[in-house]
Amino acid sequence: MLMKSIAAGVAGSALLATVAFAQTPPAATDKAPAASTTVTTTTTSAAGEWRASKLVGLKIYNDANESVGSISDLLMDKNGDIKIAVIGVGGFLGMGEHLVAVPFDKLKFVNEAVAYSGAATAPANRPASTTTTGAAPDRPATMNEKTTATTTTSKWYPDHAVFNATKDDLKKMPEFKYD
Repeated sequence: MLMKSIAAGVAGSALLATVAFAQTPPAATDKAPAASTTVTTTTTSAAGEWRASKLVGLKIYNDANESVGSISDLLMDKNGDIKIAVIGVGGFLGMGEHLVAVPFDKLKFVNEAVAYSGAATAPANRPASTTTTGAAPDRPATMNEKTTATTTTSKWYPDHAVFNATKDDLKKMPEFKYD
């Protein structure tokens, strides 16, 4: 029995060595080397470019800073140029969402965050600052102060896009269907 195991081990090793030997590159010959193909690129840096994967899901606002939807998909032509943005309007967690197609060049991309300009104020009977533990000392004293927007430092995607339409206008547009 031991002899059969040893013979099987030697035969298996020989088979593996044969496969490994068959994959080694051939030795140098007198033949001329094959012409190598060189791939040239126009740039080695993508500074200032956006990742398409980061644009999908990007929030869309109108000129009045009202959220109207988000980018669901990007459609491009055969040359690789993005021509259409599919925007999802309404719905909850993807259910009941109305998809519309808008020309990509009609979207204006913005790097700064949307500033909240609501009219909420602190109640009159409450003091301006109620912090007693010392937490968040840099918080605005009142709620009616306009919060300044921080600039997005990421160079790979914008903060949001602007499309001049209301949510109702987009819902009235014909629904986009993938055919």
